Amino acid sequence: MKKKKYTITSKTIDLDDTYDVIVVGGGPSGCAAAISAAREGVKTLLIEATGCLGGMGTSGLVPSWAPFWDQENIIYRGIAEEVLIKSKENMAHVSKDELKWVPIDAEHLKRVYDTLVCESGAEILFHSFLCSVETGENGLVSEIIVSNKSGLTAYKAKVFIDCTGDGDLAAWAGAEFMLGDEESKELQPASLCFVLTNVDDYAYQYGPRLHNSNLQSPIFEMMKSGEFPRIVDSHCCNQMVGPGAVCFNAGHLWKIDNTEPGSTSQSLIEGRKIAKEFQEALAKYQPKAFGNSFLAATGSLMGIRETRRIVGEYVLTEEDYLQRKGFYDEIGRNSYYIDIHHSEHESSLETIEGFDWEKHRARYGAGESYGIPFRCLVPKGLKNVLIAGRNVSCDRAVQGSIRVMPACLVMGEGAGAAASLMVKEKMVNTDLCGPNIKNLQKLLLDRGAYFRSNETL
Repeated sequence: MKKKKYTITSKTIDLDDTYDVIVVGGGPSGCAAAISAAREGVKTLLIEATGCLGGMGTSGLVPSWAPFWDQENIIYRGIAEEVLIKSKENMAHVSKDELKWVPIDAEHLKRVYDTLVCESGAEILFHSFLCSVETGENGLVSEIIVSNKSGLTAYKAKVFIDCTGDGDLAAWAGAEFMLGDEESKELQPASLCFVLTNVDDYAYQYGPRLHNSNLQSPIFEMMKSGEFPRIVDSHCCNQMVGPGAVCFNAGHLWKIDNTEPGSTSQSLIEGRKIAKEFQEALAKYQPKAFGNSFLAATGSLMGIRETRRIVGEYVLTEEDYLQRKGFYDEIGRNSYYIDIHHSEHESSLETIEGFDWEKHRARYGAGESYGIPFRCLVPKGLKNVLIAGRNVSCDRAVQGSIRVMPACLVMGEGAGAAASLMVKEKMVNTDLCGPNIKNLQKLLLDRGAYFRSNETL
């Protein structure tokens, strides 16, 4: 249906021009960006649409961190390592040295982000939505318009950092973007995470592993039975996050585009139904662990894996991934595999033997990783905007690798540090794509970041 157009009557709104750096989006990349910029002494504002920080790790109830190591050493350092260490402080059942699939206590992680952001000196504005972006012909964003209980407010800043996940700020400012598969335009499926409580800890830990890689997993019986029509595939990641509490990243919802609000709204409704079916199915097919379980919570954020990818000064490619490529302008490294969840058509091909998740995708060996170039954080055509998170400049295959939270923390820190240099040195973003990149890299290395400098490439 063709949308009608409506011109808003001109009105005067308040303008706040007191900030040097404004970060939009308070997920992992946004928190790291705000902390990173504010620690350099530039006045920073973090704008978040929900009532807490952390994005998918908190509001989204993702059960665990993706691995923080390359199978030899931790490679997501700096602010990322700080967050990981502090997130484990409330997890008595997790080793302090654990780096692989560390469970997440969402309530504790909210407080971790609150503390780190506030202690950095950055200010936070919750329940506030980006609703418009004003861009001049020279590629400079002049103002953004934000909506909250105060109405509409315009904000000026020297540098804006888009950590919305969907690339809203950059796209609305006029940046070119890619969306989904080039031919089919299909996006990765979404998942709504949930928490079951009153689970028998012993039976859960020592019963059959609930994952599609275990051919004895009850998930296959649940699918085969036909009793639970919303459990249509074997995606069933889960972690114990507290006493008697197991968090699930399970089930898939296809044809969901988070840039279309109606699409996401319907997926949340359906996702809550899927979560209840999982609780009922697990109670029946794994009764020792889940017979008395209780569906305690579903995520307030839908687990969106893919939407816009902003076109930057460099587009990271699958070939770069396969070559374990290094770059002169690295601001971090990533070792997570290419994790593209299967299409709706592919899900119909699943059998009791399980789906081939590794099809055509080579995982890395110990010690292997690829560089994250700063140029992927620089939108083409915009001068005072940086991007971080799953909306950075890459092809679809690499987006399946770089979208995870450890990598987002690293990119956020890089963007925040770059923004502070842009403010202090009166630069635009592309100034840091050339010789000045060494100043950014030195700043990050001094903070403990991990990447390969020009001398080690």
